[in-house]
Amino acid sequence: MRTLLKLLVGALALPLAHSAAVAASAADSYPERPIRIIVPFPPGGGTDTVARVVAAKLTEHWKVPVTVDNRPGGNTVIAADLAARAAPDGYTLFLPIDATLSMNQSLYAKLPYDPIQSFAPVTLAVTMPMVMAAHPSLPARQVADVVALAKSRNGSLAYAHGALPAQVAGEAFKASAKVDMVAVPYKGSGPAMTDVVGGQVPVIFDALGPAMSFVKAGKVRAIAVTSAKRSPQLPDVPTMAESGLPGMDLVTWIGFVAPAGTDRAIVAKLNGEITRILRQPETSEKLGAMGMDVVASTPEQFGQAIRDDAVKLGGVIRAAGIKLD
Repeated sequence: MRTLLKLLVGALALPLAHSAAVAASAADSYPERPIRIIVPFPPGGGTDTVARVVAAKLTEHWKVPVTVDNRPGGNTVIAADLAARAAPDGYTLFLPIDATLSMNQSLYAKLPYDPIQSFAPVTLAVTMPMVMAAHPSLPARQVADVVALAKSRNGSLAYAHGALPAQVAGEAFKASAKVDMVAVPYKGSGPAMTDVVGGQVPVIFDALGPAMSFVKAGKVRAIAVTSAKRSPQLPDVPTMAESGLPGMDLVTWIGFVAPAGTDRAIVAKLNGEITRILRQPETSEKLGAMGMDVVASTPEQFGQAIRDDAVKLGGVIRAAGIKLD
């Protein structure tokens, strides 16, 4: 009997040992062909910038092409669905924002992907506050001015947004300030900012990263940031809380994920290389100049952040009464 048990245990162990060896071998040889990074926005925004900085350095280090595949639209749902359906082999990566994995389930009755189950977290790359900014011609220099204008125009004052976090910030602002405004959606922060700079829309809520260069150039006027503390990049710009809206404390984030089922050893290899790139002084300085704070987390930390934000941001969305279907 003991001999039979030993034989059975040995027979069961052989496939497991073989699987582990195959996984190790796959990770050791990875990558052997081009990698694509799916970005849910058009070129020119903060998410696209993070993707291109990392893609260039991965290409240089691994000697294989790493390309950016921009798939804007549908509040990041189009790109997320494409990424979720990709082969879990490490050759497709995706850059979700907080809306993709922590907001959309509270905004849509049904999604073509599962924010938690469809992806394998790789790393939380950066966080950044959002900023409310206005065209310089708008007679508003502080939050109280925007509130007064919104009230005087009986809800016709418009604000642009190029991503769900910005829309959530705008709607949270409306609820907190007890004003009405018209939300004007765009497929990305780039097109949204273009219309604000051009004077077509007077106000914008945007992530600080893509908005930074326009603020620095004086093309828009920063009025307040949505984080609990002032941004080091805009130390003279007050927070919403300092401006009389204590309930507003929102930051947005960008991370890297792979399709669910991607081998853990490959995920670990991706995490090690991408976090190394993000922590390089030239990378952190470049992204920092755009208002982004580098995080470079472990996969486990990123997974927990996704789940925690789903609870927090879901509460903000329900309180603001935002629904997209």
